[in-house]
Amino acid sequence: MAYQTLQQEYLQIPVVTRAYTTACVLTTAAVQLEIITPFQLYFNPDLILRNYQVWRLITNFLFFGPVGFNFLFNMIFLYRYCRMLEEGSFRGRTADFVFMFLFGGLLMTIFGTFVNLVFLGQAFTIMLVYVWSRRNPNVRMNFFGLLNFQAPFLPWVLMGFSLLLGNSIIVDLLGIAVGHVYFFLEDVFPNQPGGGRWLRTPSIIKMLFDTPEEDANYNPLPEERPGGFAWGEGQRLGG
Repeated sequence: MAYQTLQQEYLQIPVVTRAYTTACVLTTAAVQLEIITPFQLYFNPDLILRNYQVWRLITNFLFFGPVGFNFLFNMIFLYRYCRMLEEGSFRGRTADFVFMFLFGGLLMTIFGTFVNLVFLGQAFTIMLVYVWSRRNPNVRMNFFGLLNFQAPFLPWVLMGFSLLLGNSIIVDLLGIAVGHVYFFLEDVFPNQPGGGRWLRTPSIIKMLFDTPEEDANYNPLPEERPGGFAWGEGQRLGG
């Protein structure tokens, strides 16, 4: 019974969120079990171009380091904001969501070449957080019971938190930059005088991922609830 309940809960997760988070967890598990090593996963342009190790274009987004606080922190935020985007502003638009993944991943790969980043998963998570926060500007957030702020400040709060932990903020800045580029091209520029949509999902992606019908009984995460949803006590983010 518990297995069936867990399976049902798992299958209720939107397809893109389910696929990405599962791939991240399985990749980390494979590294922990020493089936593979991080040296087989990291982003290396020379190995990609000269040795045709093209899988590195994908695997560098799937590994967040060994199991520990940083891994759990990233997985929670990845799952939460990826799911809220997919069930919120991208509901019924799976192809557009996949295209955002591809667009964001491409920009990060290009920028990552110049800043010498070998794993881009954390930057990708920050990108998702940034897009969600800009599309939900009136949502009030509470970070560990210490800070109260509007949703658009969330990526910057996370960057400050990374700084306090002694981590490099280059990854966070990259995620914010790519998230802003996507948000500007998709949400801001088309509504400006003389503007237009530069980002158009290719028809082949729409054919593969968009479904004509929507489940009437589908129950998405309450994106508009203050703080997203309750974490432990009250509706605090992170506590």
